[in-house]
Amino acid sequence: MLPGKVFIIFTHSWLEKLAGGVILGVALWLRHDSQTSNLLILQFDDQQAPGTFYISVYILIAVGAVMMLVGFLGCYGAIQESQCLLGTFFFFLVILFACEVAAAIWGFMNRDTISKELINFYDSAYIKAMDVSGSASKDSAIKVLDVFHKTLDCCGKGDDTALFLQLATTLCPTKSPEDFQLRSQSCHYKLNELFSEKLYVIGLAALVVAVIMIFEMIFTMVLCCGIRNSPGVY
Repeated sequence: MLPGKVFIIFTHSWLEKLAGGVILGVALWLRHDSQTSNLLILQFDDQQAPGTFYISVYILIAVGAVMMLVGFLGCYGAIQESQCLLGTFFFFLVILFACEVAAAIWGFMNRDTISKELINFYDSAYIKAMDVSGSASKDSAIKVLDVFHKTLDCCGKGDDTALFLQLATTLCPTKSPEDFQLRSQSCHYKLNELFSEKLYVIGLAALVVAVIMIFEMIFTMVLCCGIRNSPGVY
């Protein structure tokens, strides 16, 4: 086997595993991140915190696992110099690349949905916690607010009522009265900031993987052409 072909096979094998590993690693980190985990397991009044974010994470885990499995197909096809296996691998690469582009477009169009859902969930607990009638779900709502405040180091919505400000020292013991006037200390602001950072990481990982996949497709075509031009290879 020529040294150039050995280099292509080695690079081909390394790239395909790297792409799947990047997606899988980022997805697992997002799934087990303490901040999002603490918030997305919350529930009160038979209402569960929205799980849209986890749906996208599970999709990433599935894509990363499939990419690593398909990578072994490409690696085996490259070692065996099989045009059939490499062609099948190239087909899967194109499908995965198209899915990644479609997911990126969907994510961009719905980039505010996840934070808005959690903001609405926070506001529902906020309203229940401020209920002066003493409803049965008031205590659980206060516990939900407490988790938000401790996890995000925030307090209130940013346009809080006088009643909330009276209770703020109890609900947010680590905050000073001056903090309640700062928009950057509100939970709405912190939720938008949190998921903007997460989506930025996902977007960066997707960009890296897209570049890797393009190189994979190029190496696959080069290898197929090299195999086709080799004498005695079918």
